[in-house]
Amino acid sequence: MRLQHLLNKARESTETDWKTLERVYGWVHRLADILGEEEVRPEERQLRFLLILMHMQEQAEQLDPHWQRAIAHFLKVTRSYAPHLFFCYQVPDLPRTNNGLEQSFGSVRHSERRATGRRGAIPGLVVHGAVRVQAALATRVKIFTAHDLAPHNLQAWRAVRAEVSSRQDSRRKQFRFRKDSCAYLANVERRLLSS
Repeated sequence: MRLQHLLNKARESTETDWKTLERVYGWVHRLADILGEEEVRPEERQLRFLLILMHMQEQAEQLDPHWQRAIAHFLKVTRSYAPHLFFCYQVPDLPRTNNGLEQSFGSVRHSERRATGRRGAIPGLVVHGAVRVQAALATRVKIFTAHDLAPHNLQAWRAVRAEVSSRQDSRRKQFRFRKDSCAYLANVERRLLSS
């Protein structure tokens, strides 16, 4: 008898309002559907998304305090991500999720490891990452001709080359310092005193 009373009390205290749950998850699924649609302009997608958020905020006032707090938290977190949430829709072929990006970078790392035979981090990928990762990902989507590969904007090409060269120079200095720090510092001191 006592056990039955405890079970009934527990069931009543954890009883779920299934209609409210269905309503709230309906809003969340509508948001997910909007993000998953393929043939929608980014501005329209963002507007429809924000309209559903506004609708959720208005309707939350009619729900009990527990649901109001949950929806307020959901809206707060969504607003904090909002400025960057729709960027992936403006760039064609950009993966929509962190998992998609991780898979892309992982496949580049895997290819680099197979090509070089290295197991750990590949120094060339660190130094030339801005160029090599983009090239590796782009060649999976499109086959490039010689005309496509010729630099059309020489200033931008030179800026990228200068950035890569500065990274290479930095790596070279780090290697020389690690190899023989006394000789490296003596060389730096000699050049400083000669100037």
